Amino acid sequence: MKARCNHCKHNLAYKKGGATTHLKRHLKLCTPRKATLVGKDKGPKQSLLSFDVTEGDEMLSIFKYDKGKVREELVKMFVVHEYPFRMVEHEFFTKFCRSLNPKYEPIKRQTLKLDCMKMYISEKESLKLALAGINKISLTSDLWTSNQSIGYMCLTGHFMDSEWKLQKRILNFCPLEPPHTGLAIADSISECLIDWGIEDKISTITLDNASSNDLAVRVLKENFEAKEKLHFGGKIFHVRCCAHILNLMVQDGLTEIRDVIENIRESVKYLKLSPSRLYKFNEIVKSLKLSTSKRLILDVPTRWNSTYAMLECALENKSVFSRYKERDYNYKWLPSDEDWKRAAEVSKFLEVINDVTKVFSGRKYPTSNLFLRQIWKVRKMLNDMSTDNRDFVKRMTLKMKEKFDKYWGECNLVMATGAVLDPRYKMKLILYSFPKIYPADDFQRHIDDVRESLEFLYKEYLSVDSQINSSMSSATYDSNPSQAKKQKTDDFDEWVITNSDIILGNKSEIDMYLDEGVYKPGNEEYEDFDALNWWKANSLKFRHLSKMARDILSIPITTVASEFAFSAGGRVLDQYRSSLKPETVQALICMGDWLRQDFGVELASNVENECMQEG
Repeated sequence: MKARCNHCKHNLAYKKGGATTHLKRHLKLCTPRKATLVGKDKGPKQSLLSFDVTEGDEMLSIFKYDKGKVREELVKMFVVHEYPFRMVEHEFFTKFCRSLNPKYEPIKRQTLKLDCMKMYISEKESLKLALAGINKISLTSDLWTSNQSIGYMCLTGHFMDSEWKLQKRILNFCPLEPPHTGLAIADSISECLIDWGIEDKISTITLDNASSNDLAVRVLKENFEAKEKLHFGGKIFHVRCCAHILNLMVQDGLTEIRDVIENIRESVKYLKLSPSRLYKFNEIVKSLKLSTSKRLILDVPTRWNSTYAMLECALENKSVFSRYKERDYNYKWLPSDEDWKRAAEVSKFLEVINDVTKVFSGRKYPTSNLFLRQIWKVRKMLNDMSTDNRDFVKRMTLKMKEKFDKYWGECNLVMATGAVLDPRYKMKLILYSFPKIYPADDFQRHIDDVRESLEFLYKEYLSVDSQINSSMSSATYDSNPSQAKKQKTDDFDEWVITNSDIILGNKSEIDMYLDEGVYKPGNEEYEDFDALNWWKANSLKFRHLSKMARDILSIPITTVASEFAFSAGGRVLDQYRSSLKPETVQALICMGDWLRQDFGVELASNVENECMQEG
């Protein structure tokens, strides 16, 4: 039998009819009891004070322990930082909490899980209400298989809030039964949209280039069209993930030149297989006073960025390999001067791709106006490389150009429209880059398509009864007979018409925007320029076009936001989360994302990118 202290809830040994001396001794030492005692000689009890912060003002108030609030904050802590439920039962976790407040009552992992599910339902209802006030939502989706061989589909919604801030929320992280066909993916997405009540708000969906995704998009598009809920006439409904296309292109190119860097790869592999060899190599690095910040990295064949990292580190330590050869007669893969020259060329190419990928795959995903310029850089590099007479460069370039033309041979309207809606570029970037991206007999067609799409999208934002102020003024003027005589032109009017630029009263906002000069920010502001802030500042001037700009610029061009739910900087969902029930995994992943977004918390990676580890 156990006795329980009513003040600190501590359990003590007790036997019916037995001694109670130890119970009295505990009461004398019990801190919570001391805090509540009002002794005859001790005067009134001393209240605990706390600072409440309300709208930035600190207020002194009497502290009151709130058990419900403590459990609510406990749930947020475990969900946001992805702590395992079992940690709440750890002895020293309980000791720590009691050191903060002796009134803390420990809970079981099952109780914490139930609290998490309750909060998930509450937070989901709050997010539903918020999304009800959003006009257009863009989607990204990706698939992942856990180490229990359970397939999950992550669906992320992207939208602009009332403050012109880009927002993203993971809507679903649900199991997907195999086979993962296009119909299965489309049905799962449709169920999610109906559950959230946003099936009439979807403007675009961004997916990778799997054939099943093409079918899924076709089915979804047909469904939206049948219900008359297809925005923009479906012109930009399907967005292909640019980061995925770029990865496929580079992988194809590198498969053609594996032999070019074979000696460097084998050298790194030979050194990293033995700690003693690696130690000897590093000692030479120190003796030559070279940088020791980057260690040798062995690439992973399926990850081109690891190949870039391997070449970059090897080239920095180029002089070390020959000296190491003098100390190890078993080392047989010393790269020749020609090998180093070729490696430098490949590294130079991969550096450009790496810079472009950083833009594509930013944690804080970029707006759609930034992508066309990056694609043009890639195309320009391929064009320059195609004139190289060396065999390995020709082989690599030919393979990559085939992949580039397959996916970007036709104009990407989201990318092009986003560029036009950047006031630094407008149509100038289109006119400059398209002749370099597309064949001479075809680039004008793509330019015309962009301009036609701009006009079409703009008209979507014009209501039936909306009119330009100048047109309304003209109609009123014409309807007044007393003013009709004043409209007759004289010699001065004729002179003005022939010697001046006339601004037509019925000129559209898009014509006004494009006819103005491009915006030129200062050198320091150029790279950090925020197109959304510019449109927000000019929303009164371009009432309809600014709405179009905020929706187009917020369209994600990559699926990075959805992929981050599975892996970010080398972090993957660990074995613990994979062992949970699918509905629990969904609650933790979704609610963790929502809370981190609300509180501005960034989840740190659990492991560093494996290609950057020393090994």
